[in-house]
Amino acid sequence: MDYKKTASEILSSIGGSENIASAAHCATRLRLVIADNSRISKDVLENIDGVKGVFESAGQLQIIIGTGTVNKVYDEFIKEAGISAASKDDVKKAAASKAPWYKRAIKTLGDIFVPIIPAIVASGLLMGLLEGFTNLFPSLAESDTYTIFHLFSNAAFTFLPVLIAISAARVFGGNMFLGAVIGMIMIHPDLMNAWNVAGADSIPTASVWFGAYDINLVGYQGHVIPVVIAVWFMSFIEKRLHKIVPEMIDLFVTPLVTVLITGYLTLTVFGPVFSLLENGIFSAVKMLIAVPGGIGAALCGAIYAPTVVAGIHHMYNALEAGLLSADGVNIWMPIATAANVAQGAAALAFSLKTRDRKQKSIALPASLSAFLGITEPAIFGVNLRFFKPFIAGCIGGAAGGLISGLLHVGATAYGITGVFGILITTSNLVQYLLVMAVAFAVAFIVTMIIYRDKPKDSSAAVPAAGSAAPAAENEILSPLAGTAIALSDVPDPTFAQGVLGQGAAVEPSDGKVYAPADAEVSTLFDTKHAIGLTLKNGAELLIHIGINTVDLNGEGFTAHVSDGDSVKQGDLLISFDKDFITKKGFKTVTPVIVTNPEDFDAVSMTASGKISALAPLLKLGV
Repeated sequence: MDYKKTASEILSSIGGSENIASAAHCATRLRLVIADNSRISKDVLENIDGVKGVFESAGQLQIIIGTGTVNKVYDEFIKEAGISAASKDDVKKAAASKAPWYKRAIKTLGDIFVPIIPAIVASGLLMGLLEGFTNLFPSLAESDTYTIFHLFSNAAFTFLPVLIAISAARVFGGNMFLGAVIGMIMIHPDLMNAWNVAGADSIPTASVWFGAYDINLVGYQGHVIPVVIAVWFMSFIEKRLHKIVPEMIDLFVTPLVTVLITGYLTLTVFGPVFSLLENGIFSAVKMLIAVPGGIGAALCGAIYAPTVVAGIHHMYNALEAGLLSADGVNIWMPIATAANVAQGAAALAFSLKTRDRKQKSIALPASLSAFLGITEPAIFGVNLRFFKPFIAGCIGGAAGGLISGLLHVGATAYGITGVFGILITTSNLVQYLLVMAVAFAVAFIVTMIIYRDKPKDSSAAVPAAGSAAPAAENEILSPLAGTAIALSDVPDPTFAQGVLGQGAAVEPSDGKVYAPADAEVSTLFDTKHAIGLTLKNGAELLIHIGINTVDLNGEGFTAHVSDGDSVKQGDLLISFDKDFITKKGFKTVTPVIVTNPEDFDAVSMTASGKISALAPLLKLGV
């Protein structure tokens, strides 16, 4: 790859350096924050050599390039743009400041719940394994070993409010240890354990706010939203106090006042109010998934991928954590798996159906990634671009969700989907595998049925009778209609003196350049004013539209092919606005040059005067 060329083309397609607010890269992608998204030429960007996919997420334009090359392209990119390198955190902050309030809120939830995934996964895997082994060996449940490991498996869920509080304090800029104290207050042993309320004869109460009303002295096991709200308020109070409390007593006053105010408000206001709201949300989700006939679960499977596109799927982390904490079963995860596997299956089917070699090379690895739970390359790099595979993936997700709802499939953790989700669904492994199989099969078959490569531009066909007859092996046809002239008559010494090779030129009568033979596009200049072809007879052909037209920076030119494309004789390669080019003061005479004349005995011109497109122009050999 020419890293500098790729970087330059990317910069040009996003509106230049003045349109960049921030730029960084991760292991596989350029991550850019763009000032004005309307200036992005996405079609051009997607077809740049080395670019494997383009999508927008969380306020960032993310350009997939690949491991080992993205850093080299990035180095050239910041040189070309004349900007300084930024960190991923800088880019995230710049992107977040541009996002609407609801997306910022959802992103905040993701920032809180994603870091605690390892703890949830560890407990969930252990819980699943214990359940699987006790199904095989029932006596194991009576052993001391089981008792000890069961304690391990419950730990993260028993103290989940503390984990959430610590993570939330980090996100909101508060002291993480004060956050932990708030989480501990909410599940303190002096409060009745929320999981024991159902079987209790009575619930202890306390009068608060000077006897205004009573509250139940019940812990907040099984709740997540009240914890987040409480720690947000704690962080707000703490940061305000740090500003107004004198430094010499800040260490004593700020933590004391913060815990007193936040703790009291949490148990008397935030907890009671937001636990009711949370219960309503979780009840609604469970009711939706439990709609008879699996219809609700199917709907969830269908809309999952669109929420990924909208960048609001991070909210599901909070939902899954709440479901696990409240019931011990994550009924959302198998539905998410159905949606992810379906998008992977659609990308796989696309890779088998498309004739575009570049898209094949992108779609296959993207599909494999989706089967492992990472869907962005499949969704943004392939399916959404060609739309029908995306729709097929949504249909497959609905089908898999339907099976999940009918069979009541659940997981013991969150943060894992796809094939690796087998590890947290051991109690209903067969049903989980069926969910994946149905989602895969439906999405794959629907894609194979409804997707077709777009036909070439209808204007690509050359209507003149007989003009598209196959060229002889030692013949090169004219890619344009117009007037054929000797290369030596071209008003540019580089061409006229044969510096770039031997050939002829055409003064075009219209604005269309066709493939003179079956060939491969070896080079498409980013300014679209020139194209290189490798013909099957071995000739390497350069078609250069106009003289010095590189200075137009692509204005007036439209490419209909991309680097690496295989084209047929008569396919439209480039269209251009002849009048526009002339008005800008440039000549439109077009050299057609064999750049490897040393491979042939001779290259001679066989036409003169008026010539139609795909009429003989050059002869190779004596």
